[in-house]
Amino acid sequence: MSDKLQAELKQSKPFATREGEVILNIQRTAEMLLWKVTEFLKPYDLTPTQYNVLRILRGAGREGLICREIGERMVARDPDVTKLLDRLETRALIMRERDTKDRRIIITRITDDGLTLLKEIDRPVIEHSRTMLGHLSAKNLDALNELLEEAREGIG
Repeated sequence: MSDKLQAELKQSKPFATREGEVILNIQRTAEMLLWKVTEFLKPYDLTPTQYNVLRILRGAGREGLICREIGERMVARDPDVTKLLDRLETRALIMRERDTKDRRIIITRITDDGLTLLKEIDRPVIEHSRTMLGHLSAKNLDALNELLEEAREGIG
């Protein structure tokens, strides 16, 4: 077991289990990455969740998506996707309209302003990602990716 996390958390007792230590290590790393991404997106007046929704909608193309589909595709679950969409719509980054065939269905699409903002952010996001994890080799990044995917599969 590593002493680094124990020292970071100023914990004097060893972790009860290796699994417990790994879970805390993942949480600590995820929190640090999220904080860095949050700070990076502040000048664009976006949260990581809002940025995620814009990318999802860009990927959906002209057809757009309904609220439930957006929620299913999000990296981090948000209990109130509707409120999140309200904020993006207020900024004219997305638009919502009723389906012509079924008026109960509301389709959400990214606007030209939303696409322009993403285009402005695309290159800096890539550079920021490299700043955060570029110290890891390609081999280690691949291994980390595989391990995290395997861990998620085991959770169910």
